[in-house]
Order: sequence, then C-alpha cells, then structure tokens
Amino acid sequence: MSDGLNMSRRIRRTPYTDRVEKCGVRVFSVVNHMLLPKAFQSSVEEDYWHLRKHVQLWDVSCQRQVQITGPDAERLVQWMTPRSIRRAKVGDCMYVPIVDHNGGLVNDPVLLKIAADRFWLSIADSDVLLYATGLAIGAGLDVQIDEPDVSPLAVQGPKAEDLLVSLFGEDIRTVGFFKYKRFEFQGTQQIIARSGYSRQGGFEIYLDDTALGHDLWDRVWEAGQAYNIAPGYPNLIERVEGGLFSYGNEMTRANNPLELGFGKFCKLDGSIDFVGRKALQEIAARGVSREIRGVVFSGDSVPPCSKPWPVMVGDRQVGDITSGTWSPRLKANIGLSMIDRAFWTIGQGVEVQTPDGNLHTGKIVELPMT
Repeated sequence: MSDGLNMSRRIRRTPYTDRVEKCGVRVFSVVNHMLLPKAFQSSVEEDYWHLRKHVQLWDVSCQRQVQITGPDAERLVQWMTPRSIRRAKVGDCMYVPIVDHNGGLVNDPVLLKIAADRFWLSIADSDVLLYATGLAIGAGLDVQIDEPDVSPLAVQGPKAEDLLVSLFGEDIRTVGFFKYKRFEFQGTQQIIARSGYSRQGGFEIYLDDTALGHDLWDRVWEAGQAYNIAPGYPNLIERVEGGLFSYGNEMTRANNPLELGFGKFCKLDGSIDFVGRKALQEIAARGVSREIRGVVFSGDSVPPCSKPWPVMVGDRQVGDITSGTWSPRLKANIGLSMIDRAFWTIGQGVEVQTPDGNLHTGKIVELPMT
C-alpha cells in the first residue's frame, strides 16, 4: 500500500486499521489525528453506486468522542451549543453546532446523551476536547472531560438494517432515526445508533472496547457476505448530492450556523444561554449575507477540489466551490458553495472557474440535489 503518509504514533491507527488494510485500502486521510480510509480498489463512482444499492462497512473511528461527565455536564454542553438540549433523553442523538464567542462554528458533532450527567460529543475534525476543557476551567464547572475508548464503525446503505438484524436481532428495526439502543456483543453492551454520514440509511456501532475491534469487524463482514457488503468510506459524490457538509471544507470558524441553514438548531429567543448568543442574535436580526447552496455546472468530470473554485456572475465573484465532483446520476458536475445573498435564488445562472482556467456554465440548486 502506498498511502503518501509518513506514519508515526502521532497519526493513530484504529481498532479496524488492520482489517481495512487487508481489504486493500489505497488512500488514508487524517481526521482528529487518526486514520480515515478514503479509497479502496473501486473507483469513487463504483463505490457511489454500490453504496446506493447494497451495504458498506466504514471505519469511522476518527469520529472521536468527547465525554463530559459530572454534576455540571449538561450545563457545559448547553453552553457550547445554540441548540436547546433540555428535552434530550437517554437514547437520543442530536446534531449540535458548537460555536465560539463570535458565533463561529467550532465543530458540528452529534450529541449522545448517555446518562443524566454523561454526554458524548461525536466530533468532526477539530479539537473540541480542548475547547470544552477551557470553558469548564474558566467557568469553574464541576465536570470531567476526556476521550473514552470508543471507536465508531458505520454500516451504511439500504441493506444495512437487514444485515444488522441478522447479527443483533429484530430489535434493530425499532431503533429510531437519530436514536440509539444497546445490544449485546461478546458479553458487552454496545451502543448502536441509526445515524451516519450518508443519505442511504444505516447505523453506527459505537464500539466501547478497542480489544473487540477485530471481532466486531469480522462478525459484520462475514454476515455481510449475504448482502454484497464492501469496504467503504464517506463517498464524496453521495455527500455533495445529499448536501452533507464537511467541517474544514464547507464550514470553519469563519462561518456561523445560520449560513449553513442550521437556524432550526439555534434557540435565539433568550431562553437558553450559550457562548456567542449575543453575536448570533445580532446576525439573525440583520440577516446573513451568504448561505450554502448547491451548484450544478457543465463540462467534463472535474478534478478533486483541493482549493476553492470561484463561482462567478459576470465579472463578480459570488461564491466558492469548496467540495466538487462529477455526479454520474445527474450527469453533471456538482458542488457546494456559500453564495452571496443577491445571487442565492434557486435557478440563478452562474459560471464556475476550474483550475484549468475554464469557465463552466451552471446554476444554483436546492439541497439535497434530486
């Protein structure tokens, strides 16, 4: 395998890395200082069609958990997010944008309520543990913050439910969307949530014991043979079509939740307090100057978007493609971009400038792309 990475202990392997290597992984990325498989033997397009039709097994251990426990745990979690968590129950998963004092996005994790005084934040690629620790120390909160031994394994695709039923029983079907239950695995109780970084349906197994990593992968892999299982990873085509945003690409601390269409996750009426509340209230009052949109544009299949591609209307730049790819289903190039207010109307004509210097005609479209 030639992965282009200079491996060291600073880049952490996962409980499943040995198994993905046996499956022929070709490329890794690094998220939260941990390996994330990004390509196997199939092309991105082949992987895309397989994900839409069958089932895949993803090593997403890089979704590290920031565990917050103690008498002030709920208070700290609420202080970090504009989304009200008052009604969260044990067994709930919640998408919770985390913001700074300016309303900028620090991360966009999934919150799991494990107990009244214990929460997991399943994070994207930024150091939430350090942010939470700083807030807790500054406010003198009675909490403990750490990274537990939890390594998510995703089972994604339309056959995911039937596959997991064959392993864990019919009760899998009762797990609601963005809910979790505990299931027995080798004498342990493991969390399985109906969630994942695709629009094709699926589950995430929050394995709470590194030593069981090989056994869990092998059990799912063997049972999956009856369902045409394949190794996989978050697919770029499916992600862009589905309007699933990537922290560090579509959003950073330079962006606020309202620009990403996350207003429904922001309680700005003053009933909850959180870092950046005043800043977000002011942004909401005046309205955002840009919002995320989909862009469909012409031309041959575009290369990977390693740098933003300008989105133009005449001589004016109105946005940047931050993730772009060819969609074999739509038979067009597609991308995600923040677009200036005056030009974000669905159907607005634009041009996209790719690295070869060419301009491609296109238009603004709704997300997800149908």
